[in-house]
Amino acid sequence: MDRRDVLRWLSIGAAAGGSGSFSQESPLAFAWAPQKPVATKGLPLLKIADIKTILTAPNGIRLVVVKVVTNEPGLYGLGCATFTQRAYAVETAVEQYLKPFLIGRNPDEIEDIWQSSYVSSYWRNGPVLFNAMSGIDMALWDIKGKRANMPVYQLLGGKCRFAADLYFHASGRDFQEVEENARKAMEGGYRHVRVQAAVPGLASYGARGVTGAPGAGGAPDADVAGPANPRSIWESAPYVRMLPKLFEYLRVKLGDEVELLHDVHERVTLNQAVNLCKELEKYRLFFLEDPLPPEENDHFRILRQQTSIPLAMGELFNTQHEYVPLIANRLIDFIRIHISQVGGLSMARKVAALCEFFGVKTAWHGPGDVSPVGHAAGLALELASYNFGIHEGYVFPPETREVFQGCPEVRNGYMYATEAPGFGIDVDEKLAAKFPFPPGRTFDHSWGTTRRRDGTVIRP
Repeated sequence: MDRRDVLRWLSIGAAAGGSGSFSQESPLAFAWAPQKPVATKGLPLLKIADIKTILTAPNGIRLVVVKVVTNEPGLYGLGCATFTQRAYAVETAVEQYLKPFLIGRNPDEIEDIWQSSYVSSYWRNGPVLFNAMSGIDMALWDIKGKRANMPVYQLLGGKCRFAADLYFHASGRDFQEVEENARKAMEGGYRHVRVQAAVPGLASYGARGVTGAPGAGGAPDADVAGPANPRSIWESAPYVRMLPKLFEYLRVKLGDEVELLHDVHERVTLNQAVNLCKELEKYRLFFLEDPLPPEENDHFRILRQQTSIPLAMGELFNTQHEYVPLIANRLIDFIRIHISQVGGLSMARKVAALCEFFGVKTAWHGPGDVSPVGHAAGLALELASYNFGIHEGYVFPPETREVFQGCPEVRNGYMYATEAPGFGIDVDEKLAAKFPFPPGRTFDHSWGTTRRRDGTVIRP
């Protein structure tokens, strides 16, 4: 129906008494009625036929992958939903809540599926919901790439660079061991190295230190750690005194050609963070990560006024209320959010675009507890984002590469995307089942058990 037909039917309606009503058979009623969705030209109309979670730990790290199956035979997508410390909770959120909500939906409607899933539980935000949503979201992008017969980075705008620069993790029980591992990284082509050293006598983050330290209290049950029986001991003051010495040592030994990074992991006070940043400025860090905990975001304004050292922050963030103020006020230099923790690729690409306008670079959190699917999704966005900063380096072990076929390749300190459609990764479900979650603890680190000497729990 063209414009003249509409005007003619409007005049008929007015002549009929101005009621504005039309019969069900009238062309205008048809024109105004909701239209049934039609397939995109040349592509069949799709529906989500099934959603399942794949739990696997090929190298001892609990990974959660979501598989979204369509009604087109052989067409499915994979997404990362890995919240390794609460993996079973994410599985429940996917299987019991999102799956029945989304079965029958059109997988092309990625944005609407994200938004409707976001409010589907009424109370929103949080790592369990967002990781579950991320698994769905990434899988839908994987499906769209496969339908378009393109890598996902092409759907995001195409390449800005040929590969993503990586940083290597070099740690050690002493300065010499850190140096040795950093040299190995440099010899392997890495231009960026994160350095972490143990603090003698303490349970250090990021480096092998003591596994526990005797407490001062006499607990009734010496095998149970608690405020009266602290075993893994951490104190920030010795660490703050040690770290500048580590960087002085490494700059003398390694020179200025390599970019050095460090992760504080939020274990210092504001005053200690200010003094530490001032001490480290002379060693020209690429960035200092997480100097303060997310509960103290307002302190970044004070820290920013006191130092010029590049700041990276965000791996524990869930929602935009946490990271948007830091970005919009230019209080950080690198955003470190964990892509699955904020809801997947759809949200991460919005964060990347916002960051570009405020001079903030991306440095997505990407250690071993991000599945190869998650790394591939982050890499797709990094290739297409002008303001890419660095990709957290992780070399996939052989067992992981066997389970996840098509892992991104790491060469000369760069991560290269596969040119296959979607994320280019498939999962061998039978082989994945041969690597069940490790028995015992349902999380992988000592969060909640590391304490100060007086028994106060550390909040990393």
